[in-house]
Amino acid sequence: MPLSIEERQSFLAEPHVAALAVTAEEGRAPVTVPVWYMYEPGGDVLVMTERGSRKAGLITAAGRFSLLVQRTSPTLRYVSVEGPVASIEPATEEEHRVLAARYLPADGVADYLTQAVANATDLVNFRLRTERWLSADLGLQG
Repeated sequence: MPLSIEERQSFLAEPHVAALAVTAEEGRAPVTVPVWYMYEPGGDVLVMTERGSRKAGLITAAGRFSLLVQRTSPTLRYVSVEGPVASIEPATEEEHRVLAARYLPADGVADYLTQAVANATDLVNFRLRTERWLSADLGLQG
């Protein structure tokens, strides 16, 4: 059964690891990778990555991407969003901290950021404007 607008926005706002898919080079399947993201109901979806990464290059070239988030318990539920890139902007240290805190235990954020800052040279935010939604709660126990 499809989710209501409020249910799908609320579900997407939860800290699920998303599968990001973006068109690849001709003759190749879309690139699909796990990502952390941020979303507030009614807004754009934010995905942070290194500017020089293959993923960033493909998103820039395609001008759009999709995300799929799911859970398997207590029931099978998913939300998929697709749309154009609304903006590409440099990521701030504060945005990086907030994103890490969304997914990691409080005592692991500082260590993660220390390692991430040492390894990431130029982080950017891609903001996805949600044009299309697919969603369902299949009512099946995980």
